Amino acid sequence: MASIKENREFWDRDYDWAQEGHEWSVAWGGADMQWFGTILPRLHRYVPTGTILEIAPGFGRWTTYLKDLCTRLLLVDLSRRCIEGCRKRFSSFSHLEYHVNDGYSLEMIPDQSIDLVFSFDSLVHAERDVMEAYVSQIASKLTRDGVAFIHHSNIGHYRFYFRFWERDFLPRRLVDYLKRKNIVEPTDHWRAFSMTGKAMEKMVKKAGLFCISQEYINWGTMPSHLIDCVTVFARADSLWKGRTDWLKNKEFMKEAYHLRRLGRLYGEKGLTAKG
Repeated sequence: MASIKENREFWDRDYDWAQEGHEWSVAWGGADMQWFGTILPRLHRYVPTGTILEIAPGFGRWTTYLKDLCTRLLLVDLSRRCIEGCRKRFSSFSHLEYHVNDGYSLEMIPDQSIDLVFSFDSLVHAERDVMEAYVSQIASKLTRDGVAFIHHSNIGHYRFYFRFWERDFLPRRLVDYLKRKNIVEPTDHWRAFSMTGKAMEKMVKKAGLFCISQEYINWGTMPSHLIDCVTVFARADSLWKGRTDWLKNKEFMKEAYHLRRLGRLYGEKGLTAKG
């Protein structure tokens, strides 16, 4: 994975934001289908709420939905270009605030002020040091019954699998052939190899927080390779304190497939993938 500096340069300078991130929702039939079919069903019991902090919003793919579920919405991103893009896009909404950070810090957020911390399809690229920094700070930013809903990498659990195919044990032409045939995973989706779900669980506990749930999911990968995880956590003294629930969801991309099919009828025009 890239460093903080490389990430900032990529998202600020190199990446083409012409579609404002909607290109990553094509597998679901568009952002609407992904939000209402995949994200909101997992988030619904925590919203609407008072103040939401969205970390790494990009150009506001999920911000457009979150803004209607709170009285105050704070956006934090290391990319100035993304923050300025959001500022322009949501300029008519007075309850949004915008902050460019250094990729680690949440010091601009008042303590005990956040009812929901949200990040989806962004922090999967964040390495362990970044996640540790955010989790440790979230502990002081949450209100007593506030919740954090964070989508992050679990690819570290499959580190040896992915690294094996990148080494020169087999002829490169053979490896490329196996990837084209989907016998071998063709890409690591730019996931952070220092992160796993277990590592996230330990960070949460170390910060004095309680892990409500963890859902391990595949993301454009074979069902057996659950390279991502959605971790939901809260303060240990919150009303959410209880049993931690875990789910290994090998059907996640089937969910996307079915939503994409529905998207042909009900989704955003021009964004529905074939298949």
